[in-house]
Amino acid sequence: MKTYRVGIIGCTGMVGQRFALLLHQHPWFRVTALAASSRSAGKTYEEAVGNRWMMEEPMPDSLRKLTVLDAAHTEEVASQVDFVFCAVNMPKAEIKALEEAYARAECPVVSNNSAHRFTPDVPMVIPEINASHLEIIPAQRRRLGARRGFIAVKSNCSLQSYVPALYPLSRWRLSQVLVCTYQAISGAGKTFATWPEMVDNVIPYIGGEEEKSEQEPLKIWGHIEGNQIVPADSPAFTAQCLRVPVSDGHFAAVYCRFENKPSKEEILTAWKEFSGEPQRLALPSAPKQFLHYFEEDNMPQTKLHRGLEGGMAVSLGRLREDTQYDYKFVGLSHNTLRGAAGGAVLLAELLCAKGYMD
Repeated sequence: MKTYRVGIIGCTGMVGQRFALLLHQHPWFRVTALAASSRSAGKTYEEAVGNRWMMEEPMPDSLRKLTVLDAAHTEEVASQVDFVFCAVNMPKAEIKALEEAYARAECPVVSNNSAHRFTPDVPMVIPEINASHLEIIPAQRRRLGARRGFIAVKSNCSLQSYVPALYPLSRWRLSQVLVCTYQAISGAGKTFATWPEMVDNVIPYIGGEEEKSEQEPLKIWGHIEGNQIVPADSPAFTAQCLRVPVSDGHFAAVYCRFENKPSKEEILTAWKEFSGEPQRLALPSAPKQFLHYFEEDNMPQTKLHRGLEGGMAVSLGRLREDTQYDYKFVGLSHNTLRGAAGGAVLLAELLCAKGYMD
């Protein structure tokens, strides 16, 4: 595999910092550009971040002295990279315009942002589930007037804790899903040091999260029709999302109903055998076993299992029959790895392996 020059747009925020850690020793990708707002432009990465480095691991030495560019100068950034990762904190309309500007500058964008998730010709991909949605990219290029540029996005971070577990069960005609997510503070770009109000506290509201949790799975389940991805009609999702005092790791309590109810053993086998394109292609960031099921009643646990397979696997447990739905279970994923930067890096690896970055 060739080496690709990559940029990180929004390099100073929490997800941008996670990108920096994941990419500085990546076997395929070499960071050649860092970009952020005009406030950070012209400073070294070390100066721009200052005392706001939020990762447990130190800032990579190879990136400390790299000069941060102005993300708004799309042509300047695009000239230094083969593609960019985007994780900016801006109003949604501004993010959409910025990402399309990069795509029109013939610079592919792998986005962690929500702005384009419901743009009909932008693929929103969990690589193990709907890799085929990348086939919409030629239609998007035609709309943008681009030859090489495009935008591909990853889904909301909380979806990783339950959608990968539900998708392999589609063969039994999954009809209804109720999910309650318990989401770590890093999902808001915070630590306990910067958000002391979260210590010993639960907040039963995360803006826009329930709508994303109910609607995004249907696009992932959808199909390409002409120049757009058409969301699926079912299963029907309802969600409630809570912020809990955990540093990293989103948890989900899931209840599901089927038209053709499988046995518990059939579900466990489906989970154990499930894999996708990342595993078939042996992509660098892909977990060997995507879904891990724990038999113990008190497993999985956030502190113990969020880092499973480099934080890229999904942990499941407590599968049992329910008195109102058919089954219930719990799921766990690392929200800034599988759910954010790691999921975007895996998506970029898939795009490279499929030739979309050439």
